[in-house]
Amino acid sequence: MVRLAVTGAAGRMGQEVLAAAADREVEVAFAVNRSPVAEPIAGVDVQPTDEFAALLADHQPDAVVDFTGPDSAVDYADACAEIGVALVTGTTGFDEAGLAALKAASESTAVLKASNFSRGVAALRLAVQEATAALPDADIELTETHHNAKRDAPSGTAKTLLDDIQEVREDLSERVHGREGEAPRSTDEIGVHARRAGDIAGKHEVLLGGSNETLSLTHRAGDRSIFADGALDAAEWLAGREAGWYDFFEVIEGE
Repeated sequence: MVRLAVTGAAGRMGQEVLAAAADREVEVAFAVNRSPVAEPIAGVDVQPTDEFAALLADHQPDAVVDFTGPDSAVDYADACAEIGVALVTGTTGFDEAGLAALKAASESTAVLKASNFSRGVAALRLAVQEATAALPDADIELTETHHNAKRDAPSGTAKTLLDDIQEVREDLSERVHGREGEAPRSTDEIGVHARRAGDIAGKHEVLLGGSNETLSLTHRAGDRSIFADGALDAAEWLAGREAGWYDFFEVIEGE
């Protein structure tokens, strides 16, 4: 049985991860949260984040699952690297320095970072790349919609999709975030639009428009549990692997 630690336990995704772990053969060694948590979550007592390093050394889980913020994720990665515990993180919003710190940690332990742990989104990424290659002259617009408490915009998944598109279409060098006033479209741009409303788990649409035809590729997440299940799949797959930088496609392909 894989033994895990969970960070951000009282957050939206932390709670989902703990609930998902309770429904499968996964033991939660410990869980931490930045603000105090009086009651157990999914049967797990939650400790203060300040105790993470000590708890990690005492329990030595097989992997840590992290959905928090960029700064805290880097701190967790450093602690994991110090004693060789694998880290799975779905945290988004990293700047270049944060990403560099995660990759530095991967020199000492296994690190798997993904902007999205949905298998449907993985399929969407492949479809978007194929469609982008098949329609080399199309105008491309990306719209993402999330709940009203999401901090980063555009979403990490949207940025990943944009990277996928630009990997195929190197001529699309400019990302235009929304439009206002007189804003004619240039041939080298991708339009990017972020919406925040209610408790929407996540929706991503890529629109490709050509002469007399349009193609729309869309993924809608009905519930955050799909992300938690994917993260646990990743943690089970990552546990015991050599130090290195891994991604979610490797989990899917390795099954």
